[in-house]
Amino acid sequence: MPLAVALAASTALLLTACGSSDAGSKDNDKIAGSDTGSQEATSSPSASDSAERPDIKLTGGVEDVFESWKTGNATEDAVLADAARAQTAINDAILKGKTDTPGLTFYYQGEALTTSVKWVQKWVDAGLTYTGTTRYYNPKIQLFNDTSAGVSFCADETKAHNKDRKSGKVDRSPASDDSYVLYNTRLEKNKQGVWQTTSGTSVRGSKGCVQ
Repeated sequence: MPLAVALAASTALLLTACGSSDAGSKDNDKIAGSDTGSQEATSSPSASDSAERPDIKLTGGVEDVFESWKTGNATEDAVLADAARAQTAINDAILKGKTDTPGLTFYYQGEALTTSVKWVQKWVDAGLTYTGTTRYYNPKIQLFNDTSAGVSFCADETKAHNKDRKSGKVDRSPASDDSYVLYNTRLEKNKQGVWQTTSGTSVRGSKGCVQ
């Protein structure tokens, strides 16, 4: 379902912000990486640098859960942690109904920041927010060099639901394959040691993510 239609109809949670779905994309276009490690889930990856990070806490019964989000390699884990924080930052902006939250400009830059701001604005214009849990899993990472990396991962939105911002009514339409999203993102390390998401694409209903 097109993003604008889904938002207007309030029939499915669509948190995709890193570019638009590409009909020509293939499910196996994931970034090759190392083993994803243990199956431990965490809602707040710990920071490993001294950057003054914004305090982002999701509210209103909303939670982000990140499964197998460590490889055991310090650099890879730092990249994955900031990729996770970027997702939480845009979700926080949606909940607050603001496009100028500290988290967006901290964890996004360039094309990804522009796209994220536009995406949050679509939620605001539609009068929507959301509630529930989004599960992120199967992360794959590739380090291109000391300051750039690629990360792909899946998102499960089956337990998250659109919510009318004014009335508070929750849309509990049944989940479908479109409740699963494949993300491919590029991150670049800035001078403060933060891995910022600079570009990306997403494929909703990806067979590689549907469970």
